[in-house]
Formats: sequence, structure tokens, C-alpha cells
Amino acid sequence: MEALTSKSAADPEGYLAHPVNAYKLVKRLNTDWPALEDLVLQDLAAGFIANLSVQRQFFPTDEDEMGAAKALMRLQDTYKLDTDMISKGELPGTKYPARLSVDDCFGMGRLAYNEGDYYHTVLWMEQVLRQLDAGEEATIGKAQVLDYLSYAVFQLGDLHRALELTRRLLSLDPSHERAGGNLRYFEHLLEEEREKMLSNRTEAAPATREDIYERPVDYLPERDVYESLCRGEGVKLTPRRQKRLFCRYHHGNRTPQLLIAPFKEEDEWDSPHIVRYYDVMSDEEIERIKEIAKPKLARATVRDPKTGVLTVASYRVSKSSWLEENDDPVVARVNRRMQHITGLTVTTAELLQVANYGMGGQYEPHFDFSRSHEQDAFKRLGTGNRVATFLNYMSDVEAGGATVFPDLGAAIWPKKGTAVFWYNLLRSGEGDYRTRHAACPVLVGCKWGQWLKAWCWLWWPQPGTLSWETSAAKFSQSQDFSNKWFHERGQEFLRPCGSTEVD
Repeated sequence: MEALTSKSAADPEGYLAHPVNAYKLVKRLNTDWPALEDLVLQDLAAGFIANLSVQRQFFPTDEDEMGAAKALMRLQDTYKLDTDMISKGELPGTKYPARLSVDDCFGMGRLAYNEGDYYHTVLWMEQVLRQLDAGEEATIGKAQVLDYLSYAVFQLGDLHRALELTRRLLSLDPSHERAGGNLRYFEHLLEEEREKMLSNRTEAAPATREDIYERPVDYLPERDVYESLCRGEGVKLTPRRQKRLFCRYHHGNRTPQLLIAPFKEEDEWDSPHIVRYYDVMSDEEIERIKEIAKPKLARATVRDPKTGVLTVASYRVSKSSWLEENDDPVVARVNRRMQHITGLTVTTAELLQVANYGMGGQYEPHFDFSRSHEQDAFKRLGTGNRVATFLNYMSDVEAGGATVFPDLGAAIWPKKGTAVFWYNLLRSGEGDYRTRHAACPVLVGCKWGQWLKAWCWLWWPQPGTLSWETSAAKFSQSQDFSNKWFHERGQEFLRPCGSTEVD
């Protein structure tokens, strides 16, 4: 424990960059702390006891522990990590070792079970059995694990294996009342199944084997494409497309401020045109923006398309804050710089949004612009639709956290001090549906983003692309950024309308 405290105290951000360490800390402070309180309450030192009670209000809750467990499972699915790899803490780019004990893995499986997530229940309870078979010490026994596992596989439709596991449970604990009832119920269902097969003269389906359960289909149609891009797979940056991507110096249509010191501009995608600018923010500006944003961070919300009311959603897991120009001179300076680079006015743009994507943080595929059935989404602003997005990356990353465009097959990897820009609307004012994009889950670390938005994350190795900095370092602890959304009003002469709907 002393060694653990020494490591974590010396570099808390680096230590908690490992998602397993982050989960275990939340679990210790929420689940294990009450046992410690009971122990020290026997001490007559009233001041010490009072201090414990005061500090407890700042500790994680059951909801926080559930969120941390779900985050680990999200990373497990997105990056195709097996439970043994997670349990051993063998994640790419990790700086500190981390392991999940048998009891930790059991806690993961039990939380999934209580949420009705039988797919992950099976994965984690099987991991518990493997670690118990390897001789690891634990406070729980195999009978408890088999109790959860047998019912979970039954819920997944594997009646034969549910029966086998229940018999195994009863061999360990013959007096287990629930297992006895389940055994009789499973045998009854199997008998009915055999009778049905005989009456229909069909052969019985073969028993399902271990480890072949498929992940349930969910609400997101492009889930597989989205997650593949997060892993750096399926990127459609063909050699032919690469030949259409170039680097250049950008002076913002001869903007006076950029004539002497133009920005390096690099094409990330040809159509729709997505570009990256280098050296947009200094390290000092990045740290200052993070400093003033942290006290304002709150759970990020999305606008309900039916009611127009802002609400939290499981498909967007992050914290964000909005910075005004009078919050600090650096905010005004960054706003002016984005205006010079894009040639668009920030007068009608939204405030600078800074977002923090912590453990497993993500934003599933979405549009930045308001679609036809969401016409009132920005009505209160009176500035029209979101015409463009300017995204500042405020840190480098190691694994996870890419910005991906599923319809394009594009993945944009963060680089500290750079910014990515694209138009959400065609010149006709119609939305460009190809710009549907997502923020991949944070695998290791903390992701900050700045939309005129800020995040912390890590990334999988990106495919080789044309770059100003081909030898740049690709590993660090976290990734930060900020974002600016420009709106239609005020851009009429800066970005004139096209002559057709598809311009």
C-alpha cells in the first residue's frame, strides 16, 4: 500500500491515466471505504473520525463506480480488448502497472449483471473463474461466480451450458436452493425442447460452446464502422486520395496578421475538405485555457431533437465548460486567431467550448449542424445554423481518442498545438451529411478538447500520412483540445452562397 501511495502521489495524472487504476480508485473510495470507516470508528479520536465523515461527501458514489465499470467495458468493446488483458493492465501506452484482482473482476461482472448486461457478465465471470483456477486468493468462491454465470448464459439463450454450469454449482454447494430450482427449470425446458424436436422430426441444435457469444446489436447502425476507425482499421485513405492531399502556407486570403507569419496548412481529407493547421496555440495558452476551464466543468449535455431541452445522454460522456472573451485575454486572443485563419467572423460564433473526456469518455457519431427536423435547435441564438467547426488539439495522445468520420472512412489523430477545420454546411446552406463524426473513447489518459472544445485521451498508431512533422513524437499522457462553432449569420459576404444545392 505504501508503494502504491508513493507512485500515485508522485504523478497522480499519469497514474490515473491507466483506466484500470482509475476504476480501482473509484471502487476503493466507494465500496471499500465504508469498511475502513467501521474500523476506525472504534478509535476514540473524535477529530480524526469527524474528518473522515467530512471528506466522505467528496468521494465517488455508486453511480460513479457504475460509470467507471461501464467505461472499462466500453473500452473493452471498442478496442477489442479481452478481459485477461484488462485484468493484467496490459494496455498500449500505459506508464504504470495495474491489475484487477479476482474480487475486482467479480465486481465488474456483478455490475453488468445488475444492469441486465448478460454479455459482459459472462465475459467477466469467466475471467473470475480463470483467475481462481490459477490460484489467486479472493473473498468470493466459485459457487458465487457460477450462480451469476449460469443464469447469464441462460439469458443469452444457451440452455445446455446453463444446465452444465448449474450442475457444477450444485456439486460445490448441494444445498444451494436457487440453483436447485434452476436445475429443475432448465431440465424441464430441455425436455420440452426434445419433445418439440421429436414432434417436428428435426434434430436438436448443438450445444453452444464457451466464448462464442456475440455482442448484442444496439441502436447505432454504424457501430462496427465507427469502432473500427477508432482502432485505426478501415481508414479509406487510398494512395489515389493521398495524391490529392497537399501542404501549404496559409495566410487567410492575405489577412494582414498572417502575411508575415502564415500558418502551416495540411489537407487531411479532400471531399469534404478537412484541413489541419499547425502551431495554432502555444503551450502557455493551452495551460491557461485548461486552468480557467476546470472550475466550470460540468456534465456535457445534448439537445433533445423533439423537445429542444438540454439533457445528458449515454452516447456523450464528458464534461464541458464555455469560456467568454472577458474570462481571460487568452480566450479573446485565440478567438481572433481562429477568425484570421478561417476568414469567418466570430461575432456570431458560439462561445469557446472546452470539454474533458475522462475514463472511457466519448461522443458517438453525430452532426454538428441542425437538420431539417431540428429547425429550432439554434433558434434562441438567432444566428442560423452551424456553418463550420474549428477544433484545437491541446495535447498529444497515446491510445484511443481519434476524431472519426464513419461515412468517409476518415480518422483524424490529435497532435498538440494543431487545429482541424471543416465546413458543416454546403454553400447552398444545406447540411453536409458526410461530416457526421465521433470522438472515440479515451483508452488511456485524460482527453481535453476545445471547440471554439477540450478533451484527455490516447490513440492507436495512425496510418502513415503526408505530414509537416513525420518524425514528431507520438506518445504522451493526455490529449486536450478546444472548439469553436461558427454560425451562418455574418458570413454572407465572407462565404457567399453557391449556385446549386450541392455547391
